[in-house]
Amino acid sequence: MYKSFFSWIQKYERHLSAFAMIAGFVCDNIFFERLDIWQTQLWLASYAVACFVTIPWLHSIEARGARGRVLPRWRSILPIVTQFALGGFWSAFVIFYGRSAVVSASWPFLLLLFLILLGNEYFKKYHERLVFTSTLFFFALYSYTIFEVPIYTGTIGTQTFLESGLIAICLFILFTVLLRILGRERFLVDVKKIRIGALCVLIVINLFYFTNILPPIPLAAKSAGVYHSVWRIPGQYMARGEAEPWKVRYLGSAPTIHLVAGDSLYAYSSIFAPTTLTTTIQHRWQWYDQTAGKWVTESIIKYGIVGGRDGGYRGYSEMPITNAGDWRVNVETTDGLLIARLPFTIEMVKEEPLETTTTLE
Repeated sequence: MYKSFFSWIQKYERHLSAFAMIAGFVCDNIFFERLDIWQTQLWLASYAVACFVTIPWLHSIEARGARGRVLPRWRSILPIVTQFALGGFWSAFVIFYGRSAVVSASWPFLLLLFLILLGNEYFKKYHERLVFTSTLFFFALYSYTIFEVPIYTGTIGTQTFLESGLIAICLFILFTVLLRILGRERFLVDVKKIRIGALCVLIVINLFYFTNILPPIPLAAKSAGVYHSVWRIPGQYMARGEAEPWKVRYLGSAPTIHLVAGDSLYAYSSIFAPTTLTTTIQHRWQWYDQTAGKWVTESIIKYGIVGGRDGGYRGYSEMPITNAGDWRVNVETTDGLLIARLPFTIEMVKEEPLETTTTLE
């Protein structure tokens, strides 16, 4: 039975690996609530440790096999554990990036996830698998430090991002040293490919960050909207706005707001941040100039936020509106990294539209 069990695992190794990756997604969707709680931190740390152990361990076994030693049957379990851990990492990234209101900022991760699932079927040979899994591990490690460093330093921004990259590089160097120690000959065959893969990951993530494709994790928009008025009462924020058509409520279409000339609008946002993090965000009010064919910044309003609240730190800004047409409010860090975007269209009217009062989240 022992032999038949591991023979079955070897026969269906690729399918079991793919299943393990999907299982990682399911586990994370069930257990992940907040990035900064100890349960989430424990899960992420366990994924990192699992990859740090299983990839070099399998490398060591295969290296001994290349020298003529008998390979143990249970080695087939190691790539399954690796894929489960990597799958857990990808799902964590999808979950926390997906909680941002700017869905378009998350598409690179979804694309990478799709490529990883395809790669699980095509990267069959050992040296290709080592390069592939090592490159994926560096991507996961880099993204992991991007999560972790702001939580422990209580800061966010370009310097913190660069520090995250430096820590990821140092950990990956330690990982490659372990690969070299456990299987020098086979490692030397692939070391150039591993370095090129890691360099590509480094370039891509930095490109995503500095072109504002990568949202400023660990910040995330919990809720946001544009209203005719917003005010605060003890323990709550209230707003008055127009009833939302079904296309706005269910499909996320940009709303049309009817406004009397000279009146103001209010942008509200609730931004989640880890408990230790304190930073400043800004509301960038922009109007689309049809003649010039570009977005024109009309006002930038900044305010500080403090992390820790489940529903996010709440705040709002006010903007007098003089032009009809297309508008948007970008909720950003002071470095210009996009947290949320609120598009809307202004139509000028002579009478105040019918408004309803809402309790904001």
